[in-house]
Amino acid sequence: MSEGVRATPHPLRTLGHRLFELFRTVAQNSPSRFAIFVFVGLILIFTGLFSLPIASATGQVTRFADALFTAVSTICVTGLATVNMATQWSPFGHVLIFIGVQIGAMGVLTLASILGLVISRRLGLRAKLLAAGDTNPLRSHGGPVNESQTVRLGDIGALLRVVALSTLVIELVVAILLYPGMLASGIEWNVALWEAPFYAAMAFTNTGFTPNVEGVGAFADNYWVLTVLMGGVFLGSIGFPVIFALRRELWHIRRWPLHTKLTLITTTTLFVLGGLVFLGLEFNNPATLGSLDAADTTMQSFFLSAMTRSGGFSVLNMSELNGSSQIVAMMLMFVGGGSASTAGGIKVTTLAVIALAVWSEAKGRNSTQVFRRRIPSDVLRVALSVLAWGSTIVAVSTVIILQITKADVASVLFDVISGFATVGLSTGLTETLPESAKYVLAVTIVMGRVGTVTLAAAVAATSRSQLYSLPVERPIVG
Repeated sequence: MSEGVRATPHPLRTLGHRLFELFRTVAQNSPSRFAIFVFVGLILIFTGLFSLPIASATGQVTRFADALFTAVSTICVTGLATVNMATQWSPFGHVLIFIGVQIGAMGVLTLASILGLVISRRLGLRAKLLAAGDTNPLRSHGGPVNESQTVRLGDIGALLRVVALSTLVIELVVAILLYPGMLASGIEWNVALWEAPFYAAMAFTNTGFTPNVEGVGAFADNYWVLTVLMGGVFLGSIGFPVIFALRRELWHIRRWPLHTKLTLITTTTLFVLGGLVFLGLEFNNPATLGSLDAADTTMQSFFLSAMTRSGGFSVLNMSELNGSSQIVAMMLMFVGGGSASTAGGIKVTTLAVIALAVWSEAKGRNSTQVFRRRIPSDVLRVALSVLAWGSTIVAVSTVIILQITKADVASVLFDVISGFATVGLSTGLTETLPESAKYVLAVTIVMGRVGTVTLAAAVAATSRSQLYSLPVERPIVG
């Protein structure tokens, strides 16, 4: 070939370069949409993997609707299932579940930030803003990042390291603590070597899948195993920003960020109140706690309170709870856990901010104040938006599934809230759903996991600044 003739680039190399540039452009111009794109892409990949004959215990191809729902529930760390998770999947399928929940636990925005880091070879300002949005969902998406955000931009690199490190360390510790407890319950040592890390991953990621047929019921009288599982669920539900803050200022409570204080106080309060309420409502129900002694009744009440916050493990049959207890469970599931955590729901900080705003309004204050700090009005607007979006998603999904199945209202609402809040508890309805209802519930799970604020930001094409103010007029409210 002469020196004057330029070599023609290979078509595949040109196509790959164009796809790479398109991938990076989308990531830079619309981080929220890019995050959702990554999440949906992972779901489709795992759907294909779950459809493989090697993933099934019978060696047959799993139906598309069940493979898709399992992929959604795995990546979204939900725990709801349309099949028997212990008997449907082969060892390869269980490994897929284990890997999938680890990916999902990282969070859609944190995962997108890491991918952005790989693409750009460095963590640029856009990636930092993206990660900052996940670590503090209470900030206004359209406005600048203010000084009061939970984790500042300079800390994002350290935060991402904490996310990966804390996941590995906590799950390892939980697995080590679970192992002797499983042996005490009669689990063979070689079986416990697999089940202990599996349960540890399901606890910290707040998923609730179980590898054994009996589920957590096999450890119903083993207080050690139940307590360790509750601890793993708690650490996963408080959120990575809280873990990040505690890692730096564990013994200096006054230095804790406001987000950390609100998360820990609200989480603990809901856990204690939930346990006491379940204890009072179920102590005379022979189908649940009525036949147990005082110690077992207390333990199961608080275990249920912890699991309704997004843990998903279940010793009791949810369909046998009193109607009053089911309502309380729905309320706890809808709230969920901490922001940027493996838990779902509208988040405890959302509830805390709304409650504080109501209290401030009752006291006649012009601003919302707590711990000698003022919460800006844009935070309250985002909290109300999250509540409104979450309620709308649950309501629409419930109506559609009710129309499809003609099932009991309480059962449908319970499973829909469980799906939206990525809890995983079920009255038994999910396994009996027709395919069309499975798709509806799967979409609900994705919308709940991705986050209502992120979803709203992705729908909006751009954020435009308004450089003028309209005349004020007050409508009558209340």
